[in-house]
Amino acid sequence: MFNRKKDAAAPFTVLHIDASARKSGSVSRDLSDRIVSALMSNNKEVRLIRRDLADGIPFIDETFTAAINTPADQRTAAQRKALDVSDALVAELQAADVIVIGSPIYNFGVPASFKAWIDQVARAGVTFSYTENGPVGLLENKKAYIALASGGTQVGSDIDFASGWLRHVMGFIGIHDVEMVAADRTMMDDQSVARAEAEAEHLAA
Repeated sequence: MFNRKKDAAAPFTVLHIDASARKSGSVSRDLSDRIVSALMSNNKEVRLIRRDLADGIPFIDETFTAAINTPADQRTAAQRKALDVSDALVAELQAADVIVIGSPIYNFGVPASFKAWIDQVARAGVTFSYTENGPVGLLENKKAYIALASGGTQVGSDIDFASGWLRHVMGFIGIHDVEMVAADRTMMDDQSVARAEAEAEHLAA
């Protein structure tokens, strides 16, 4: 359950991200939709930001990496343009109180589109900083719900390279309050989806 740190009557922002390549028939999309619906039903004045990674997201390139290592006032026009998408994605994260992520597990890990999203938002001095004690995330006081779906990979098993990475990368940018729900091994367990659906609705209730 999401315990809000501010006045429960005040509006808050939910960032809803889906990474499945499937626009229809996606289990992870259905689970993330259920979490968002529960949040919106149980909280007043919710602002929803939608980001569908299946619509496309650029991979970082040489211009991007040069831009993030150049002081803002010294960036070229091309470098500033290279950061346009990143700046927009970071702004969505910064504005959000709650992040809801729906992702399948493809070939034991997250989709390339989600990795591309992380590469766009994990920026030193913006969403994390380097200190004498190591990197520290800058996106504080946020909660994440992550809905995972897999056909054959058991979440938490030795061949699951998605769930642990997701928790780590969320914490890396400062989001340590993470709850997960998984419909895993759906090709072998015909009750997996039903259990996950019930859990997803309960998580954000």
